[in-house]
Amino acid sequence: MQYELVEVRYEGDYATITLNHPQRRNALSLKMMEELTAAFNEVGESPVLGVILAANGPAFSAGHDFADMVDQDLMAMRRLLQVCTHLMNTIQAIPQPVLARVHAIATAAGCQLVATCDLAVASTEAKFATPGGKGGWFCTTPMVAVSRNIGRKRALEMLLTGEPIDAQTAYEWGLVNRVVPPECLVEEAQRLLEAATRGSFISKGLGKQAFYAQIDLPQPQAYAYALEVMAASSQLPDAQEGMRAFLEKRPPRFLRPGERSE
Repeated sequence: MQYELVEVRYEGDYATITLNHPQRRNALSLKMMEELTAAFNEVGESPVLGVILAANGPAFSAGHDFADMVDQDLMAMRRLLQVCTHLMNTIQAIPQPVLARVHAIATAAGCQLVATCDLAVASTEAKFATPGGKGGWFCTTPMVAVSRNIGRKRALEMLLTGEPIDAQTAYEWGLVNRVVPPECLVEEAQRLLEAATRGSFISKGLGKQAFYAQIDLPQPQAYAYALEVMAASSQLPDAQEGMRAFLEKRPPRFLRPGERSE
């Protein structure tokens, strides 16, 4: 597929999806969100092991593009927000770990995008905000992702005040995994993604799916669900290979994406 507002680059075992509309501060217009969803579906079906989400320009993402929204009726706004929700769900549905590489400010739905990714590494120059609390339109859908990353009081502070937090605060609150100087951002993001993609691809994909399925269940239901997933996945070739390799004291030989067992 040809993209206008995003770039998709493959390099070895990894793909990088880059928001590339810097003149609009990578605002999540309807077209941008549709292209991002298509890009994540594309790489999700590819043989790569992991995905980096990056951005070009002075902002990681300024959130929704109000040019798409002013004077729109209720049905149009529902449609646009459904496209946004579908994008966020797609990021978590693909089997590969997705890491946000955040070099600059991420606000509103841009902050939601970071919070939705499985992992995030931020530059010390990055900032994060849900600015609806300062304006006339509360960040209700970004709230869903942000509040599932950080505690209630911290989420409500971001949501109610609309004030940005710096990268170190985002790290301390649990919104990002690492904070590094700008010159180290690319290297550290790649290092963490490589660490997160070791082992069995199919096992990790099932594990990612199971994580999001169980995280908001009551503990008894979460255990019941996780037990069945873990029991069923023990029958996979990679699970058996991992056990045998451990017992035989040898490196395991896991299947590559798309590869079938003999």
